[in-house]
Amino acid sequence: MKGSAASAGEPAATGNPRLSQAFATPLPSLEERLAAGKALRATVPRTSHGEFTVRKENRRVVEVLKTQAASRLAPLVPVRHARMLASPFAFLRGSAAIMASDLVGSPCTDLPVQACGDMHLANFGLYASAERKLIFGINDFDETQPGPWEWDLKRLVASAVVAGRYLGFDRADQQAAAHRVVTSYRDHLRAYVPMPALDVWYSTLEARTLLELAPPEVRERALEIVEKAKARGHTQVLDKMTEIVGDRQRIIEQRPLIVRAETLESGLPIQEGINVFLDAYLDSLAPEKRLLLSRYRVVDVARKVVGVGSVGTRCWMIYMQGASQDDPLFLQIKEAQESVLAPYWKAPAYPNQGLRVVIGQRLLQGSPDIFLGWGFANGRHFYVRQLRDMKGSAELEIGVTKPSYLVALCAACGWALALAHAKSGDAAAISGYIGKSDAFADALVRFGEAYADQTEIDHAIMAEAAERGEIPVAH
Repeated sequence: MKGSAASAGEPAATGNPRLSQAFATPLPSLEERLAAGKALRATVPRTSHGEFTVRKENRRVVEVLKTQAASRLAPLVPVRHARMLASPFAFLRGSAAIMASDLVGSPCTDLPVQACGDMHLANFGLYASAERKLIFGINDFDETQPGPWEWDLKRLVASAVVAGRYLGFDRADQQAAAHRVVTSYRDHLRAYVPMPALDVWYSTLEARTLLELAPPEVRERALEIVEKAKARGHTQVLDKMTEIVGDRQRIIEQRPLIVRAETLESGLPIQEGINVFLDAYLDSLAPEKRLLLSRYRVVDVARKVVGVGSVGTRCWMIYMQGASQDDPLFLQIKEAQESVLAPYWKAPAYPNQGLRVVIGQRLLQGSPDIFLGWGFANGRHFYVRQLRDMKGSAELEIGVTKPSYLVALCAACGWALALAHAKSGDAAAISGYIGKSDAFADALVRFGEAYADQTEIDHAIMAEAAERGEIPVAH
């Protein structure tokens, strides 16, 4: 279902400064916005969100995978397929394009937010704010663009059910996790409704807050993840991912995941090619950030494989050094392609897909990387961010992760998504629509279970295609 381009992201994306008319127009009151959201239930009943028809016929799983492979580095496509085949949960992580097409035509209020576009439990984590506080929030923005708030929430709920099945939990535990995603989103979104806009914008979800609120039985595990993230800085990357070769510190190769190359695809020598990327990137930074970055020099470069869905897109890690070896900086240059939501929801005409990612991260995260930027070079759109700056993820491990931990994680993710949507969308209208009861949460649990069934079918379709040799898979 296509929606309006009017969203918090559009003025920044188009560069249009003509907002004087908007400033002169009185804003609807809080009560009016809540009432408008509630009125939408008449045309889009909350229970209707539980509808999803599971189907095996006419599934375009293999076709979508082949289409995506065409724009990626051919030697890495088998790695991507292998990672997706690891489990239905891994498949869900890599199949945002498939789910986006499934959500088109589903019940939708047409209330836009800056959507993540690839919302699932593994796309949340810890990161350091500019003030060096440890924050919990969304950490993957490759598919972000304006879109329906329901699409993010439905994908997150489905991932909770799929994760519960992957971990071997019973149906009651799976339902509890999915339900907690929605009730946490509902309750925290409603708390943001009466807050001044600036207070919402400056709000963050600090790790210490989550630790204080965590149930006693999961607090120790959560604290381990927090402490691990605190230790993951540039010095830790230096010790773990580099070695002395001759008289130089070099990135350690781990083929095919981390590979040093002599040239780029364009044929440019690697040093010259990276300089082209960095020159383009510098234009996107504020003067003070350019000054700070000027105190570093490039020491080494390697191609790096990241994630599941992103495997095969061009990604480089750059090791830079300040005045001494004790002052390392690691940057990641990552290719940005069109969002998987673009065919299904009207969005601004972004001049650069890297800019789209950066706009989305700034809107959704609120406290982004100080070196976040974008550029266009060698025929590719890209964005840049720091690699491992106090970053950590909530790992889901079979035999280790307990049901109570999954429910607590779902509560945190629902909260973080509510904050992201409150920053970029109309929290009052969305909250008015959801209401205070469990009607909407119950419906989304039904949807999550149905889509988990679909994910298992699609995963099996992919596995059958791989067995026939229709798609390449690394072994």
